[in-house]
Amino acid sequence: MDGVLLIDKPAGKTSHDIVAAIRREHPPRTKVGHAGTLDPFATGLLLVTVGQATRAQRFFTGLPKAYETTARLGATSTTGDSEGEIAQTGRVPSLDGLPTGRVRQRPPAYSAVRMDGVRAYERARRGETVVTAEREVEVTRFDLLERDGDTARFAIECSSGTYVRSLIADLADAYCVQLRRTAIGPFSVEDADPARLMGLAEALGAVMAVVELDEDAARRAGHGQRLDGDATGTVLLVDPAGEPVAIAEGRDGALKPSVGFRAS
Repeated sequence: MDGVLLIDKPAGKTSHDIVAAIRREHPPRTKVGHAGTLDPFATGLLLVTVGQATRAQRFFTGLPKAYETTARLGATSTTGDSEGEIAQTGRVPSLDGLPTGRVRQRPPAYSAVRMDGVRAYERARRGETVVTAEREVEVTRFDLLERDGDTARFAIECSSGTYVRSLIADLADAYCVQLRRTAIGPFSVEDADPARLMGLAEALGAVMAVVELDEDAARRAGHGQRLDGDATGTVLLVDPAGEPVAIAEGRDGALKPSVGFRAS
């Protein structure tokens, strides 16, 4: 029961809704989580972690993301999408030189960012003035795919933590009409299948190097003991059968387990 589900989230459902539905399909006390929230109006790829995979959730959450979004030009929205209060301004932004590289942005007021322990959207819904803290994100692709009057469609690839609604709103004046996440790291929405639980070794092996251990080393790694090894960076340690034992950090000729899955 340990692994990752690739889900194509429909519009109108929250990421929590999807997780709750999947949790009900598994035995009681099975841990279920997700690696990156999608707004309710958005569709596309959601990685749902099940069982031991929840312990490695941060390694999926931090992966870069790819999106396709349709924007309405010459208007603004209080939420950055079609669910907010719309104001027609007639000021159509220039679509030349779309921003890429390191970009500073503020998450939308209607976002799940915590401010003093409270979600920004909760404050906004109470009528409070919400000014979120600026953050720096990386945008590696921001391409105009097509333009039809006051509607434009874009392909965006960016670092984790990037708000596409903010990227579009910062064009001034524009807001998202549709938003679809097409990929998370090496995982594509085209491969989404709610009936297939991708095994933990396969899922982690797609995002980090794999180091196979002998039985003795696997047992020691499973108990958190440091091992000798030449690998560098974050690696997945597996036993001779290919089963995950731990995630380790390789440095200075040693492998130090940081996340253990089970003793072997």
